[in-house]
Amino acid sequence: MSSPYEPYQPHTSHPPPPPHATYPWQAAFPAEPAEPPRHRTPENPPLGNHSDLRVLRTAYRLQRRVATLTALGYFLLFLILSAFAPDFMGGEVAPGLPTGLLLALLQLPVTWLAIGLYEHTARRYVDPIADRIRRQSQVDAKRDAGQRGAGR
Repeated sequence: MSSPYEPYQPHTSHPPPPPHATYPWQAAFPAEPAEPPRHRTPENPPLGNHSDLRVLRTAYRLQRRVATLTALGYFLLFLILSAFAPDFMGGEVAPGLPTGLLLALLQLPVTWLAIGLYEHTARRYVDPIADRIRRQSQVDAKRDAGQRGAGR
């Protein structure tokens, strides 16, 4: 048995609305929407593309990981040795200089090493990619400005 309120039955008893206003105070129906203006594609596509930015992101991510893991890895090693190897940390490297103190004092040079690695990877890998993308975007901006100026 079918109910008149069956939610899945299409309701077809009403005709579609008329294409004109039924009452004088109603606004007229708008005409068919005009075709949207076509966007002009540039004759020369932009030089920079998404793969360049992906390469830059990957290089920057690697740079951060190397520097972070260098500093934090050494600090974590120091903490693990302090907790699980007290005999090793209490042993003396030189008279009056325990191994734990020497490793603690070496944290500052290791941090400097991490900063140096960060700078080195920035200059060698990340900065050249960023400079290339920056130059390409400047060329694209000049080309776009020239096309807009010629199109006036």
